[in-house]
Amino acid sequence: MKNIQLVALLAAAAASQVKAGGIYLYETAGPEVGLANAGSAARAQDATTILGNPAGMTHLAGDQLTTGVQVLAGNSSYHLDNDAQISGASPGNVLEPFPSASFFWSHSVDDRLKLGVGMYGNFGLALHYGDWAASGLVTDATLTALNIQPTAAYRLNDQWSVGAGVGISYGYFSLKHDSVEGEQKSKDHDWALNAHLGVLYDADPATRFGLTYTSKTDYHFAIDDKIVFTHTFPATGATITDTFSLPLAALVNTPQQVMFSAYHDINRQFAIMGNLGWQDWSAYSDSTVEIGSIQTQSGSRLQDTGHVAVGLQYRPDEKWRIDGGIAWDSSMYKNQGDGSLTMPAGAAWRFGTGAQYKLDAQSAVGATFEYLRMQGNGVQNPTIKGAFDTGDLFFVALNYSRAF
Repeated sequence: MKNIQLVALLAAAAASQVKAGGIYLYETAGPEVGLANAGSAARAQDATTILGNPAGMTHLAGDQLTTGVQVLAGNSSYHLDNDAQISGASPGNVLEPFPSASFFWSHSVDDRLKLGVGMYGNFGLALHYGDWAASGLVTDATLTALNIQPTAAYRLNDQWSVGAGVGISYGYFSLKHDSVEGEQKSKDHDWALNAHLGVLYDADPATRFGLTYTSKTDYHFAIDDKIVFTHTFPATGATITDTFSLPLAALVNTPQQVMFSAYHDINRQFAIMGNLGWQDWSAYSDSTVEIGSIQTQSGSRLQDTGHVAVGLQYRPDEKWRIDGGIAWDSSMYKNQGDGSLTMPAGAAWRFGTGAQYKLDAQSAVGATFEYLRMQGNGVQNPTIKGAFDTGDLFFVALNYSRAF
């Protein structure tokens, strides 16, 4: 079965789903969920700016904490074509509910210098295929990561601020599959680094612009195992058993990206904001999957992606703030009908809303919701030919902020 692209690496592709373009999980359980991340590099309203734009910490007085919890759920279904060469059922919806949390802390050394740290999980998925045609390859797959980002920011003058952070990420990958000996489980972990750089410009007290750069993150997962996979050709009834001799290695390169944001207070009640972004997905074509001595590559099917977002905040009084936002990301695929089984992705729309309520002068709580609609993609691999349906993802998050 040299033409098979191993389904198990769909979990490794979850890392691709969290970096930009096709389905970048900007959501980290903070207020940005209700804005569809609009204005992320320019808002600088709470400690989540450590991730959105490190330079934004210069807008935070004293010490500030923002923390939150989030659940991702939804539907991402894969269906085999009628002419698929292996017998058995399609897996249907493979997406399992996935919780995450975040913690951001900003400390003022003085009026100009700020230090901070962020701990968050901005990618990860739990995928369940169950008893399907290729259960000999995968029944369950999970990729999770914990990111710790120490950060510093400095105000150069009344208008310009700069910031930088180092992302330290621990990733964990696990795979389960059926075999003649019963269920088998493989797992691996890896550490990776990336850089977060930001500039913030205050045009006037009501208007600011932010620009950020995030370097790519390289994860290497290696699993020593052997997978025995039996498939049947319906036309002849012939059954063939293949043994995949591993190590199996997946190199997941999450791309570098640039984000430009603007924020403007129209008056005391309304503020408007937006994003323009670019992600270097074409570099991800270098990613490979090795099965024994056989390699498959993303090849030239990937392209760079763009991001556009707009958001609005409404403050009816001193206690409440209502958020809303819409975002669109283009697809990483040049041809949506010729995607990869290991990277289900497409153009994505985000629709977010939420509310923040001040408990007192120092603290606030918030609740946010976002709906993500993702374009499906076809898979032309003749062994497991089929398509991912249009995906529906839902994010529900609660957050808490406090100034000290």
